[in-house]
Amino acid sequence: MIADLKDLARDLVRVSYLKGDFVLRSGKRSNRYFDKFLFETEPELLKRLGGRLAELVPKETQRLAAPELGAVLLGGAVSMECGLPLLLVRKEPKGYGTSKQIEGRFVAGERTTVIEDVVTTGGDSLRSIQVLRDAGLDVIHLVVVLDRGEGGEDNIRAARIPYSPLFRIQDLELD
Repeated sequence: MIADLKDLARDLVRVSYLKGDFVLRSGKRSNRYFDKFLFETEPELLKRLGGRLAELVPKETQRLAAPELGAVLLGGAVSMECGLPLLLVRKEPKGYGTSKQIEGRFVAGERTTVIEDVVTTGGDSLRSIQVLRDAGLDVIHLVVVLDRGEGGEDNIRAARIPYSPLFRIQDLELD
């Protein structure tokens, strides 16, 4: 890993790595946890992550998408870095106003890269991708900050989605 990427990895761990007893979104228990809100709410770290994630976005991408709530700030940072418009994917359609599940303008067929924070099993990412596909978007890539190494990559690749984690758990120096 090049020096500034090593520094970014070290800062990510310093700011957001917690030890204890946690229940993950997948329902699994873990003695370690990366609190995405701790790294996404630090402006300098968010800016650096946005720049690095933007480097992983394929050139043919026409639109970015980020699932709520965790990846919205990351998606915004990558959008500003790349100059690409961003869609926000709700977990459920909102029950008022426009009742949309996808916020933002898009045209069916646009090549879309999804931005994610932390992947464990990949279930939430795959759900968001399906929402986008159901709306007619062509999801061409998934870019994430951290793959926890608990089956997410295999599940995502089995769904035939090109996948680029900035970091894998084994890349990080954890105590």
